[in-house]
Amino acid sequence: MKALIETIVQPLVDYPEDVVVTEKEEDHKVTYHLTVHKDDVGKVIGKNGRIAKAIRTVVYAAGTNTTKRIYLDIM
Repeated sequence: MKALIETIVQPLVDYPEDVVVTEKEEDHKVTYHLTVHKDDVGKVIGKNGRIAKAIRTVVYAAGTNTTKRIYLDIM
C-alpha cells in the first residue's frame, strides 16, 4: 500500500524525493501518514481538496480486501 501511495503522489509534486509514507498499524485500523515537501502540500491537496479525496478513494478501494480499516493522513 505504501508503494501505491508513493506511485500516485510522486508524479504530482516538484520534490518527489521528499515524499515519505509511514505506516501505523493498530488493532482494527491501519493509518498511513503522507509527508511531502512544504511547497508541494497544495499540489497534493488540490483545489477544494479534490486531489486528496481522489487519492484517498483509490487507497481505500485498494484496501477493501483487508479486514482492517485504512486511513490516509496528509501532513
